[in-house]
Amino acid sequence: MIYFEKVSKIYFDNTKALDEVTLKIEPNEFVSIVGHSGAGKTTLIKMLLAEETPTEGNVYFGSLDVHSLNKKKINKLRRKIGTIFQDFRLLPHKNVYENIAFAMEAAGKTDEEIAADVPHVLELVDLPKKAWNFPHELSGGEQQRVAIARAIVNQPDVIVADEPTGNLDPLNAYDVVQILKKINDLGTTVIMTTHNKGIIDEIGKRVITMEDGKIIRDDASGRYAI
Repeated sequence: MIYFEKVSKIYFDNTKALDEVTLKIEPNEFVSIVGHSGAGKTTLIKMLLAEETPTEGNVYFGSLDVHSLNKKKINKLRRKIGTIFQDFRLLPHKNVYENIAFAMEAAGKTDEEIAADVPHVLELVDLPKKAWNFPHELSGGEQQRVAIARAIVNQPDVIVADEPTGNLDPLNAYDVVQILKKINDLGTTVIMTTHNKGIIDEIGKRVITMEDGKIIRDDASGRYAI
């Protein structure tokens, strides 16, 4: 379980990015967080990853108070969270296989584990024939699917997808979300921020709407309502 307890974030210029946000996310949920630019979505995600520190309040991952952990324990926590970004963040001089393998190497996995698991996740994201291509040889949708494969290859408990379809056309965006739904069906919690109304309405799962750093709606089977 992930729990935000009255979390506020005020920056040095007195901008209030989060305003006493309380939020519980259960294991295996698919949660979409929506809101206009500046609503607080990305700051909320950064709190979970310990990339930002609350001005007030606490963030819990299971029984762990995220912001009470030392650097070593934060790094261990982050291995339980796979991250996907709008701009893919692939290594340009490594091919698809090497991009995914690199994430496993960083987690201390053996060559045998890498050889077994990379082809498996490439099948899951429908890219088995692209293993030896480089990022510049792929479409935007294919690059994002590689990024998803990299995020899931170490079998995290949670996937955090921050605007994962922001740079994609509607068809590729749809394909990416179908893969995220498949990952969720296999038992992984998915937290996604997005501006894409069509995708939210198609998913039909929990939608949290933010505005001015506050949660203004929390619908179990929601639609994009702003």
